[in-house]
Amino acid sequence: MTRERISIGLVMAMVAALCGALLAVSTAGAAQPGAKSPHFAPVTPGAGAGYWLVGTDGGIFNYGTAGFYGSAGGIHLNAPVVGMAATPDGAGYWEDATDGGIFNYGDAGFYGSAGGIHLNKPVVGMAAAPDGRGYWEDATDGGIFNYGTAGFYGSAGGIHLNKSVVGMAAAPDGKGYWLVASDGGIFNYGSASFYGSTGSIALNKPVVGMAATPDGKGYWLVASDGGIFNYGDAGFYGSTGGMKINAPIVGMAATPDGKGYWLVASDGGIFNYGDAGFYGSTGGMKLNAPIVGMAAEVSGFTPTAVTSNNLVQVSCPTTTWCAAVDQNGNAYTYSNGTWSAAVAVSGASGGFYGV
Repeated sequence: MTRERISIGLVMAMVAALCGALLAVSTAGAAQPGAKSPHFAPVTPGAGAGYWLVGTDGGIFNYGTAGFYGSAGGIHLNAPVVGMAATPDGAGYWEDATDGGIFNYGDAGFYGSAGGIHLNKPVVGMAAAPDGRGYWEDATDGGIFNYGTAGFYGSAGGIHLNKSVVGMAAAPDGKGYWLVASDGGIFNYGSASFYGSTGSIALNKPVVGMAATPDGKGYWLVASDGGIFNYGDAGFYGSTGGMKINAPIVGMAATPDGKGYWLVASDGGIFNYGDAGFYGSTGGMKLNAPIVGMAAEVSGFTPTAVTSNNLVQVSCPTTTWCAAVDQNGNAYTYSNGTWSAAVAVSGASGGFYGV
């Protein structure tokens, strides 16, 4: 049979579009002869090579490989910006304001906002859906506003809270999230599990934010003095809890491999720990408005070397999902920490090949 050469770019697009089908083997989609169980090394994301800081005026400060795609810094805002989130490929970001208004830049799409509705309490932050096609906003009363592919899995909006909610983090599968209150209390919904909290202990300073580990099996809380509280598989890599800092900590971001994190202060000072690199800060600058949050640049996520199966390409568009195609026309997907079995993406014995 004559082999038909098909571009790998097209193949990978097909794999992404048909990821659900790839996970279900049928008679017509049986693996080509000779396909073996995958023997791929675990996916190892890079440490991250950049980050963004956002001010209350919507100004953006980008460092390292994090690109500048626009900001709300030069426009009149109805309410101050309180947070931001980046798209999975690092080519865009969102800013959100206390009235729930959303400002999107680069490849970050607009999927809706709470800017035009009456809110019981102000919005304090946001988190992006892992596929980059949606986001959540959270309010101080624990209310959740979900848009695009970001599903609603519950909220603390209807319960009495001891302290106000100050931030949130999304589960890596996009099917859940955590909310954190200023006393370190954790509220978990959907696939987001509870691993511990500071809700029952006396804190030197209030909690101001959180970040989740890449596998969703742990998280960090950060206090305004830079104290770090780690739970589940979230490691402790250092903190500013015992240091004198010029300005209070207002947020944090984790590296893509979960082996480090950054803390950001309201003056834009950056404190990096573990494998989180230092790429710059506004700590020595005069700012028009204080910094209120940050987001890490996570593009460059790649798997470790493939040890078998004659793969012609592996693509990891996000830190939780990969697709691979071998020269025999078999496809594999990586999700929830494991690789799938081989599934044929074409009935032709020639399969796909090329670069």
